[in-house]
Amino acid sequence: MTEKKDLESQERIKRINELAHKKKTVGLTEAERLEQEKLRKAYLDNFKKGFRSQIETLRVFDKGGKEVTPEKVREIQRKKGLRED
Repeated sequence: MTEKKDLESQERIKRINELAHKKKTVGLTEAERLEQEKLRKAYLDNFKKGFRSQIETLRVFDKGGKEVTPEKVREIQRKKGLRED
């Protein structure tokens, strides 16, 4: 399943780049402009989702080995069942 998502993401990026190049050279039709907006929004939404997931599973430790993960993140982790404290 992840391979399929990776392929879709690569295809989305390829198409975004194609449209960006065309916009710089000859311009876009209205349909292409709308497609570009839709693709960019989907790409950014996916990026934000992945980034949020990384942050929510992050645990931070100081040099002494004491956990200093922000409480807001700890609460999210508790709600998701990632922590027991």
